[in-house]
Amino acid sequence: MASCALISETEQWKDLKLQVEEINKTHLRDLMNDSDRCKAMMLEFDGLLLDYSRQRATIDTIEKLIKLAEAASLKQKINRMYNGEHINSTEDRSVLHVALRAPRDATIHSDGKNVVPEVWKVLDKIQEFTEKIRSGSWVGATGKQLTNVVAIGIGGSFLGPLFVHTALQTDSEAAKSAKGRQLRFLANVDPIDVARNLTGLDPSTTLVVVVSKTFTTAETMLNARTMKAWIIAALGPDAVTKHMVAVSTNLALVEKFGIDPNNAFGFWDWVGGRYSVCSAVGVLPLSLQYGFPVVEKFLKGAASIDNHFYSTPLEKNIPVLLGLLSVWNVTFLGYPARAILPYSQALEKFAPHIQQVSMESNGKGVSIDGIPLSYEAGEIDFGEPGTNGQHSFYQLIHQGRVIPCDFIGIVKSQQPVYLKDEVVSNHDELMSNFFAQPDALAYGKTAEQLQKENVAPHLIPHKTFTGNRPSLSLLLPSLNAYNIGQLLAIYEHRVAVQGFVWGINSFDQWGVELGKSLASQVRNQLHKSRTAGEPVEGFNSSTTYLLSKYLEASSDVPSNTTHLPQV
Repeated sequence: MASCALISETEQWKDLKLQVEEINKTHLRDLMNDSDRCKAMMLEFDGLLLDYSRQRATIDTIEKLIKLAEAASLKQKINRMYNGEHINSTEDRSVLHVALRAPRDATIHSDGKNVVPEVWKVLDKIQEFTEKIRSGSWVGATGKQLTNVVAIGIGGSFLGPLFVHTALQTDSEAAKSAKGRQLRFLANVDPIDVARNLTGLDPSTTLVVVVSKTFTTAETMLNARTMKAWIIAALGPDAVTKHMVAVSTNLALVEKFGIDPNNAFGFWDWVGGRYSVCSAVGVLPLSLQYGFPVVEKFLKGAASIDNHFYSTPLEKNIPVLLGLLSVWNVTFLGYPARAILPYSQALEKFAPHIQQVSMESNGKGVSIDGIPLSYEAGEIDFGEPGTNGQHSFYQLIHQGRVIPCDFIGIVKSQQPVYLKDEVVSNHDELMSNFFAQPDALAYGKTAEQLQKENVAPHLIPHKTFTGNRPSLSLLLPSLNAYNIGQLLAIYEHRVAVQGFVWGINSFDQWGVELGKSLASQVRNQLHKSRTAGEPVEGFNSSTTYLLSKYLEASSDVPSNTTHLPQV
């Protein structure tokens, strides 16, 4: 949009408001009887199949959503992102995570410079380094091969790489490449997380990767110092350069910490933390575990969706349609949450990653121009693999609040099991639920149907399902590195589409900062109280009381000695 006006002031927005009245007159049971509509709401690309026919929407709704996207200048905003313009205006930065998986011969500019050669310079360095580690030509201080990796990072430096690692663990090709190796992630500053990561590890065979763009993130650097102390206690101070490397842009602090700057792998200001899994943040630890060729396939899968998102018309564009449907559900139909339900245990860390990508990106109350929004933006994301979720929160989804659902299914299991005399294979049993649940949500079950089944009258209200609960189904051909890359990119771009239409900045996160600054004040108080016995001052009465009780009850905690977890 050329002006600073909110998208809600447009005629296209008002048309959709009227569309809500029409949609409320019908039920998904009726919408699903229209085979032409259902066929029109199927979309295939590069082995993927999207079925959004179980959304509370008609063909007319979709057309109006496309017109809203046009009113919001969606295509122009996508082009601006791919052209390297500073669309993250509050931080004056480009947003170019698409450049992280671009082919070597691509041209993507930021500030007048093609950034793709820089990306590949880092990727080539990662490939060379990881091959040294994996082949044993680079060894630890005692001459032993480094087969264990602990990656230290938090937020975007942790959730994305963990999701990909968890998804790859049971892929046959990736598992073969990872044989004899293990990768762990240390994120929480809680010493229990340190203890769990150190359990069973031998310092002489462990490589630590410290992931921090500025090398100042409080939690990450405290964990890094803890791991450094662990290495020094076992192997001496000279071992640090052999056992610790960094993903950072602050080479001065990397060197001051004791890590050789030559063993630092950079990334750029145009890479947001939650969009950084395809940078050295994720590629380095994942390549150490699975080898660079496997991770390169992951990058190519993401690049496939990047090209699709950039070049495909809006009405046939998977991330665009998913983003517009989320806007429809959140802002027009008033559903504040979304359940992400992958029918694959390998995707158990997918929902936690998308929680950050989505909620940190679009949890905003003002437009990109600083105008308070007159409508709700952002959504609450949560999820669990099926069928685990069915025995947990599906009760609420079926008979409580209406929560739009994303069902993610896989055609071919990573680890198929066939048992003699069973009706179906284990994967078919899983997928039976994948296909059944969306229909159960859409159709429900009426009191009349229950009466015909001779259900006792007093139970009919309890066994009635209203139905009319929207969902969509995304079917992947398999779950290899390439497909995992596709899935990641679909959701990244979906979030961007939502933000572009809502007119917010999906690429800053000022809401994270306030708690950090207040924690610094508490940290200083704890230090003064522990070391000098100073009373708690400068806080409200509730916090003063809590801090005082905490200090009193933990007065036996040593204040200035090195004590590592006992594992």
